[in-house]
Amino acid sequence: MWAAVRHYSSKTLFLKPAKFDVKRIIRDIGLYKDSIARRELVGQEQLVGALDGQLAATYERTKDIHAKISAVQTERKALEFSIRQHKVHGDEVLKELRSLKSQFSALAEQLQEANSKIQDICLRLPNLIHESAPDTAPVIDRWINKGLYESFEQQENRDHVYIMTKCKQLLDLASASNISGNSWYYLINEGAQLETALVNYALDQAEKHGFQRCIPPSIARKEIIDACGFTPRDMNNEKQIYEIEDGNNKLGLTATAEITLAGMNANKILDLDENNPTKRLVGVSRSYRAEAGARGKDTKGLYRVHEFTKVELFCWSLPQHSEKVLEDLKEFQVKLISDLGLCAQVLNMPANDLGNPAYKKYDIEVWMPGRGKFGEVSSTSNCTDFQSRRLFTRYQNKESSKLEYVHTLNGTAMAVPRMILAIIENFYDPSTNMVTVPSPLIPYMNGKTKF
Repeated sequence: MWAAVRHYSSKTLFLKPAKFDVKRIIRDIGLYKDSIARRELVGQEQLVGALDGQLAATYERTKDIHAKISAVQTERKALEFSIRQHKVHGDEVLKELRSLKSQFSALAEQLQEANSKIQDICLRLPNLIHESAPDTAPVIDRWINKGLYESFEQQENRDHVYIMTKCKQLLDLASASNISGNSWYYLINEGAQLETALVNYALDQAEKHGFQRCIPPSIARKEIIDACGFTPRDMNNEKQIYEIEDGNNKLGLTATAEITLAGMNANKILDLDENNPTKRLVGVSRSYRAEAGARGKDTKGLYRVHEFTKVELFCWSLPQHSEKVLEDLKEFQVKLISDLGLCAQVLNMPANDLGNPAYKKYDIEVWMPGRGKFGEVSSTSNCTDFQSRRLFTRYQNKESSKLEYVHTLNGTAMAVPRMILAIIENFYDPSTNMVTVPSPLIPYMNGKTKF
């Protein structure tokens, strides 16, 4: 079924209602229908039906109602002027005035109902899709360190769970299961040290690339989470977000720092221009995924867990620069992984893998020999104005002096558990029972080259 858009009490709202360019949506209705179909959205028939049968007609109806309201107001003002200037009184005059007021109230109610229907449809629409995005299968954009491996085969003695629990004391899944449940974990000894090393390495590299550091909250209002596009969308009705009961407040644990970083500039006007076209933050936080392990796959070890540390890149950009910013984010991620000596493939992700906010997305998958396949460790997306319209984040166009919506972009600098998995499985030597530390991490591991 087509899920209802969430409505919040005005007393608890922080965000202003999103403003949509309805004329543009109607003009590009074919592109939006294509985006809905290619993303394979749940309830797409109802949404396409609303676009075809309701949006344009309702929008025209609002213009008709506005015209009627204007006529009623003109007549009402003329009558009120006559009453004041000419002392016109009498039952007929008062009756006519009451009738005009009643007509105005009825029309205002009709206008509110029509605008709510338009808003409801627009809020459900996904972003458009970049012309380069494939339909149903990712396309390899490039390889990273492909020459390091002649063949890709599963190696059982390189399984990270076996190495980290049986060969070395780096991971405790059993205790975590008793304390917290499945898909939770303890990192211990060099396992914990490797986490802090990866975080500090990613933060230092991001700072060198012009990102300002930030430690954001891990709890957000549900209206912020929804505005960023984090709502369940899969066929199994799985929950992405852990919800928190706190009286009348609707809160959730964040699935990524993207949410609270994006929310940081909600309802704000950013000082961006051609000399300063982007604002960049790198945030480190704990992330929470309610659906981890629910799909019945990748439930073993560190690949899919409920809680993990993540270093996130977030950018606000002038619209005309956002495609270049996306490529810059990808290049940063490529260098980060390349310097760690990992073999990976960069993927231009297909339309049916894009979340509602993404206009274009790249994933990076690293070879994980213990799993016998590549696994996603990084993602970067251009969300254009999908989030900024809902979060009311704007800039002043210096040429037109108008306030316009910025573009938002996000990218993973470090999804820590999966990178630990990749490092352990790729750099463990069964003959010595030692893990070689990638050279960029040695300074962050107190000089250790192996452990």
